[in-house]
Order: sequence, then structure tokens, then C-alpha cells
Amino acid sequence: MTEPTVKNLDTGTPHSARLWNYWLGGKDNFQADRDAGEAIAGMLPSIVALAREDRKFLRRSVEHLVRDGGIRQILDIGTGLPTADNTHQVAQNVAPETRVVYVDNDPLVLVHARALLQGTDEGETTYVEADLNDPESILRAARETLDFSQPIALTLLGIVHFIRDDEAALAVVRRLVEELPPGSYLAIAHGCHDINTEEAHRIVDFWNERGTPKIKYRSSAEIAAFFEGLRLLEPGVVPCNRWRPEGDPGEDVNQYCGVAIKE
Repeated sequence: MTEPTVKNLDTGTPHSARLWNYWLGGKDNFQADRDAGEAIAGMLPSIVALAREDRKFLRRSVEHLVRDGGIRQILDIGTGLPTADNTHQVAQNVAPETRVVYVDNDPLVLVHARALLQGTDEGETTYVEADLNDPESILRAARETLDFSQPIALTLLGIVHFIRDDEAALAVVRRLVEELPPGSYLAIAHGCHDINTEEAHRIVDFWNERGTPKIKYRSSAEIAAFFEGLRLLEPGVVPCNRWRPEGDPGEDVNQYCGVAIKE
């Protein structure tokens, strides 16, 4: 595992992980991130609700996978900056022996990962510096902690939309799923443009002019394509706030999600 470092940290360019951290009320962000966050929220006020609903989806989906799906291994790609209800905390609260491998490539995330992403004594929590565009490196590193002969939950929350080429995005997801044994799960949350369409296009254009990494929102049908060959759990591919909500789901947010099993 690579030792965390800040040698490549660019504080003047907004970064998605730090922007998300800002919207979630965290303190691990810089002025450029806060300025971009305020500007985007001005264009689409529900973006802050989106960030929070994404985090709620993480909690609900991971709880379901561990409690009801019997999952004891999770490969979480696109970790982001640690906040509340991180994947290993949710999973190990249900089953302390759950093993979690986090994957990200942001230098500020690396700095925090070792200190904050600590698991239980019974389970194991590790962190890998790698890029979603290089699935082979991810799989190779994940095998050091996870047993690929047993079911694994692969979570790709708010990360696939950073691969802007459609064929490349599909290929990466399929390569990762290909290595998972039967009984494994795939969970995806992905920005969309078929809710609040005009505003969604504006914020994508704004971000791609100023921030990093660049992003591409997709339609619900395009996002559903990532689950081809798998059996989607109810309620299918829906806005994050509508995936098995607890109470009133509220207004739909610009992020679709789904969970599917490999049979």
C-alpha cells in the first residue's frame, strides 16, 4: 500500500471529493472548493440534498447487503473524504467481521485514510491508491485482503460518471464485475441529466470548465446499462432518495442508483 502524501495536492482547483465534503458539512476542503460549491448550489439548490441522499443510500444499501444479503466483503471504489457513516462503519456495525477495501486516488483522501478509516478488530479495513480507469491494479490490490472465491459487494457511488467515454465506462464496470463470484452485488450511484435537465447541464459545464476530475451525467437508461447481466433488486434504478427510503423520500435528486446481484 502506498504511503499517503500531499505532494500532488492542488488547493487552487476545485476537486470533487473536497466539494462533496463541503456539501456534507465537512472541513476538509479549500476556498476553491467552497466557491465552486456555492456557485453550483446557486444553479441547482438541490445539489446539497443530492450529496446527503447519496450518503443515505450508502447507508441503506450497505446495511441491506450485509444484514440481508450475507455480504462480509466490500470493495468500495471512490471512497471520498471520510465523513459520517463510512462504508466500513455501516457494515461492521451489522457484522464486525466484514472486510472492506477502499480505493481512491485523491491525495487529500490518502492523507486522511489511514487515520480515520479504521475497522474493527474482527474485520479488516484497508486503503488502496488506484484509479477506476485501471481495474487490473484495483483487482490485484484488492485480492490481498478480499477472498474472490466468496461473494463481494462492489460499490461505485458517485465515481463512474468521472469516466466520460461511455464504452470505456461500461468496459471498466464489466471487467470488475467479471471477477466477482456468484452471489456478489454491484451498487452504483451516478449523476443524471433527466431530472432538472437544464440545471444539470449547466452545473456539468461549470464543473468541467473549473474543476477536476471532469464529469459526465447520464440518463436513467444509460445508467441501467451498467447492470446488464445482473438481477436488479427492487425498486430498480431510481433517484437515490427513492431507493428503499425511510419515510417521505422528498423531491427527486439528480443521482440515480441501483443494487444488483450476480447470479
